[in-house]
Amino acid sequence: MVTKPPFEFDIRVSADKKRKKTTRRGMSGAFETSNKPCDFPGCSEAGAYRAPKSPDLLDEFFWFCKDHIREYNLKWNFFQGTSDDDFQKFLDKDRVWERPTKPFSRKDDGRAWARLGVDDPLSLLGEKATQNPGSRPAGTSTRKLPPTERKAIEILDARDTWTKTEIRKQYKSLVKDLHPDMNGGDRSDEERLQEVVWAWDQLKDSRYFRE
Repeated sequence: MVTKPPFEFDIRVSADKKRKKTTRRGMSGAFETSNKPCDFPGCSEAGAYRAPKSPDLLDEFFWFCKDHIREYNLKWNFFQGTSDDDFQKFLDKDRVWERPTKPFSRKDDGRAWARLGVDDPLSLLGEKATQNPGSRPAGTSTRKLPPTERKAIEILDARDTWTKTEIRKQYKSLVKDLHPDMNGGDRSDEERLQEVVWAWDQLKDSRYFRE
């Protein structure tokens, strides 16, 4: 009984050997087992060489003898009838394997850092970024932190050597000084208050500071 392969093709080794035997192609490109006649008009030779019918039909073939496949290949032009603009588009797509890159954000506003509360990414380095770490004064930066947490420390005017309890105390003190309810409804420090709240959000669950 003949059963139909479940995946529409036979993956058995024996089937693969049989397929290679019936479609064997020699070093010259000729299909030695082909029994097709040459498609060139008036030619009675065997068609052992195949060639695509057109750039749009690359999976459909003519079969030619050795002499006529050479003649066909000499006249073959993949870009025949293609305009200069279409040819340039083809080259542009081919440079990236027909998979053009896309920006991570659809909003190309250059404000990614600002949305995190940082106006200048280079300010993360600090004014002493080039200073030798071995010569830092006591009480200054002593550990590596993620950029957002380093910025949060600067906003809170804290130290990275502090515990989370000390940073929380500093945060509450700043909120008390900046909140409009503590300043007679004055909202002039509201932007600074938002920065302080953002900074504490970055540090309250940080794994870099002990309680």
